[in-house]
Amino acid sequence: MENLKLGAFSMSLSVKDLKVSKTFYEKLGFTVFAGDFSKNYLIMKNGNSLIGLFLGMFQGNILTFNPGWDENAQNLENFDDIREIQKHLKNKKVSLNSEADENTTGPASIMLNDPDGNLILIDQHR
Repeated sequence: MENLKLGAFSMSLSVKDLKVSKTFYEKLGFTVFAGDFSKNYLIMKNGNSLIGLFLGMFQGNILTFNPGWDENAQNLENFDDIREIQKHLKNKKVSLNSEADENTTGPASIMLNDPDGNLILIDQHR
């Protein structure tokens, strides 16, 4: 499993003003793909590029992967389950901040940091 199938990639940004950020990214050609102002987040899309705008949900920015989804939030036929990804990372001695319960199936997530402290979320929704 050297070539992990991590699914859709997006950058999750912690923003100070959701409306201002939405307007800015619209100027770059992004449109609202998902989310809700009342829930303090929007997912913006430009082609196959995704940016999540999140108000007050976390500090800093997060690299996000969604196993089982493509960039249109459509199910992928072939993907690596989060638990298999987790086992692979642990076998490679990658330290995890949070782990998925390996005795479950379906939606789960893991979190880790890269060597520079950037937070990575691998979040499986199916």
